[in-house]
Amino acid sequence: MKTLATALTLALFAAPAAAQSIQVHLSPTCGCCKSWVKHLEQAGFSPKVVESKDMAASKRLVGVPDKVQSCHTAIIEGYFIEGHVPAPDIRKLLQDKPAAIGLAVPDMPVGSPGMEVEGVTPDRYETLLVGADGETTVFAKH
Repeated sequence: MKTLATALTLALFAAPAAAQSIQVHLSPTCGCCKSWVKHLEQAGFSPKVVESKDMAASKRLVGVPDKVQSCHTAIIEGYFIEGHVPAPDIRKLLQDKPAAIGLAVPDMPVGSPGMEVEGVTPDRYETLLVGADGETTVFAKH
């Protein structure tokens, strides 16, 4: 016979985990940004989309250095996520909690999440960890 504590423990483990909220600033006309949002949803995040007609202002407000800018900017747990950063890289950032201000995939590499093109060989690209001084180091290679 199960005890109440055992039943509650089993119920907690059986319950689906709540999706982690992430705020995504994007242009309302950008299809690849919307595809990246779908990538986040499929990875268990709960994106809150903020459409902006002035993405440059959004990036300045968050502190994204010019040299790593891409098309959309997200914010999660005090970090910015710039461009087509894969969800596993975001999870690793949140797990490790490095002294940094964000992650970035500059430009828009083909094959990165949201930039998949059928029949086209994916680009090799890097996810960069951005320090408070704006300097970058390679966080992951894809």
